[in-house]
Amino acid sequence: MLKQKTLKGSFTLNGKGLHTGVKLTVTFNPAPEHHGYKIQRIDLDDQPIIDAIADNVVDTTRGTVLAKNGVKVSTVEHAMAALYAAGIDNCLIQVNGPELPILDGSSKAYVECIQRVGIEEQTAPKDYYIIKSKIEVRDEETGSSIIVLPDDKFSLNVLISYDSKILTNQYATLEDMEDFPTEIASARTFVFVREIEPLLNAGLIKGGDLDNAIVIYEKQMTQENFDKLADVMGVPHMDASHLGYINHIPLVWPNEPARHKLLDIIGDLALIGKPIKGRIIATRPGHTINNKFARQLRKEIRLHEIQAPIYNCNEPPLMDVNRIRELLPHRYPFQLVDKVIAIGANHIVGVKNVTSNEPFFQGHFPQEPVMPGVLQVEAMAQVGGLLVLNSLAEPERYSTYFLKIDNVKFRQKVVPGDTLVFRVELLAPIRRGISTMKGYIFVGEKIVCEAEFMAQIVKNK
Repeated sequence: MLKQKTLKGSFTLNGKGLHTGVKLTVTFNPAPEHHGYKIQRIDLDDQPIIDAIADNVVDTTRGTVLAKNGVKVSTVEHAMAALYAAGIDNCLIQVNGPELPILDGSSKAYVECIQRVGIEEQTAPKDYYIIKSKIEVRDEETGSSIIVLPDDKFSLNVLISYDSKILTNQYATLEDMEDFPTEIASARTFVFVREIEPLLNAGLIKGGDLDNAIVIYEKQMTQENFDKLADVMGVPHMDASHLGYINHIPLVWPNEPARHKLLDIIGDLALIGKPIKGRIIATRPGHTINNKFARQLRKEIRLHEIQAPIYNCNEPPLMDVNRIRELLPHRYPFQLVDKVIAIGANHIVGVKNVTSNEPFFQGHFPQEPVMPGVLQVEAMAQVGGLLVLNSLAEPERYSTYFLKIDNVKFRQKVVPGDTLVFRVELLAPIRRGISTMKGYIFVGEKIVCEAEFMAQIVKNK
């Protein structure tokens, strides 16, 4: 099982803000398990902390702006992309101003610093949200859309399209996050010349220049107006009849703008709050639809806070009914586990197929057969017993016995035809023969029962 990760040490970067133009210092620090991404404004009284989650995004005009209780931090997406792509789950970011420095307009410097200080694996398991069905968000006005489809890892396909002779349609893809440092991190932000004056009038991009952005000149203007904009950008006057890219550094890739849009998506989806497994297909993305999509996924996660294990009935089980009989003393009609499909260091996944021939249906609501709740908990406990016994050198010589059951909840009735999928995990290491566990029973994607229980392991054979 993959574990959560944080930085091995802290690192600091200095630079100016894209929108404010002020000098900024940002420090990235290791953080404990389940901390997530948080940003602290150390220049303010009380040094307030903002959770870096999509629900706290308040503006997406030209970058992603987080805010809480009136305190804002903007231009966070490039740093978030670097952390997320590196597999870092927990980080405290401290900055002495209202935005993170723009640096060269990409994630390159963040990635290099992460690689320099290193990444440390923590104890807690990494909590993925697994996409199991198509989720789509569209904006009919702009033609933008983001779709996520089931996949066994996180990958992205991005298409951008502009009404421009210089930058028309471009496509970028990233199949593996390990390729982010070499294939995506150096892609710089870009802006069209026609956008510069309105952005300046809106009080934005005061720190923008050719060192931190690709400027695209694709619609000819008068030489006089072009000269005025050149003065604003701090570059020599150029021939207004020559269309193309205006930048000190040549394009890293012909499709660098599309790669930067892919980078932005990763940074904005890092604000979902947990890593996902799924394939993103984005058409004409931008920070606005990125955030709308991230918020939608956060809603999905809240609805399915505990996800059902993936059960493929075509795959052979790790334990069949015969192996289960070797470990458990239960026999008909009380062997309530048909097979085990997954075992980890501290969790197990089992399956039971509920049929109309179960003996308890003869007397338990025979006109409306419902599986007794106590037997659901008994079945869950048997799965937990298999987890414990599987960790012992001579499991056949031990038995497990209930000591306590707590926090039992029945959310939905279980009826003939249901396939129960159990997930039971240890709440703490086994000590002195005592094990504490938490179990869930799923039918499809829904939790039908959950409970916490304590068991004693006894060597009695």
